[in-house]
Amino acid sequence: MKVLLAAGGTAGHINPAIAIADTIQKQDPSAKILFAGTPNGMESTLVPKAGYHFVPIKVRGFQRKLTLKNIARNIDAVKCLMTSDFVANKIIKEFQPDLVIGTGGYVSGPIVRKAAQKGIKTAIHEQNAYPGVTNKMLSKQVDLVMLAVEEAKKMFPQQANMVITGNPIRESILSTTKEEARKELGMDDEMCILSFGGSLGAVKVNEIAADIMQWHNKKKKVNHIHACGRLGKDIFPQMLKERHVDLNGNPRIDVRDYIHNMDTCLAAADLVICRAGAITLSELEATGKASILIPSPNVAENHQYHNAMVLQNHGAAVVVEEKNYDAKEMVALVNGFYEDRDKLRRFSKNASKLAILDTSDRIYNALQEIMQ
Repeated sequence: MKVLLAAGGTAGHINPAIAIADTIQKQDPSAKILFAGTPNGMESTLVPKAGYHFVPIKVRGFQRKLTLKNIARNIDAVKCLMTSDFVANKIIKEFQPDLVIGTGGYVSGPIVRKAAQKGIKTAIHEQNAYPGVTNKMLSKQVDLVMLAVEEAKKMFPQQANMVITGNPIRESILSTTKEEARKELGMDDEMCILSFGGSLGAVKVNEIAADIMQWHNKKKKVNHIHACGRLGKDIFPQMLKERHVDLNGNPRIDVRDYIHNMDTCLAAADLVICRAGAITLSELEATGKASILIPSPNVAENHQYHNAMVLQNHGAAVVVEEKNYDAKEMVALVNGFYEDRDKLRRFSKNASKLAILDTSDRIYNALQEIMQ
């Protein structure tokens, strides 16, 4: 079987595509897999690093806000649109796939659309509770729509062939225990907070982490791991200095630019404070972690807010929007979890109830059904 995957834009689209490819390859070692993506996007690096062949197709999204810079970008987007259909057709003609899968990003559009027009079996996977524009459009043409959460169903045409699969997550996330993680980190059994805002870092998440550290510094027995991000490594120390937090004076506080052992840190944590990207939330559910979610306001369709609200509505998280942030209220919220461990365990249990742990099997079985 030949499978063509189209994914691009962000790691949130690309990593699920790679996980789907891994699943197919594991079940069918003879399967031939090819990825299509933008030549300069993250996919051009992540896909070859994962061991898969990659072909480029130039696609750009249209900018809604009219500025001189965006007008130039939109002109380029029109040029890409005019050539993408031809390039998509060429890729499909040369590879001759039996199945084409899109996992989001503008690049999925021309590839999946052209495959559907040619009568090739097609599928898409939507990671978010609020789907992207590309997947909403493609849902009317494809043979299968795979969804991460039940709440996304109402956003698609009801005649679409939809199945809930969950989001693919790393096996190491599931295999690391809290006891093993804390031993590895040299951490005791006191409450552990994990906070992060992505590889670049987020100013607001850094501010929140600093406010919380000011609260527990030398006052509470709290272990705190925080990733300030590449852009935060210069400003975060200043934030701590303004709050009279001395990292050298508190061994319980662990500040890093980036968390390379996320599986270990996540396993050790009792409470997680982070953004609300789809894969991150699936990992919180899989590991049963209570969380305080700070949705990024700078994402398409405000999808992180919708992702986060799924957990809040199930009693697994508290959502705090940046525009409503108040330091005293945040400290009171975290202190509430610190003082009431039953509440912490209840949120953790509710997160576990949302977890889908057999995503790989669900995806493979759903794909097999449309191929028969």
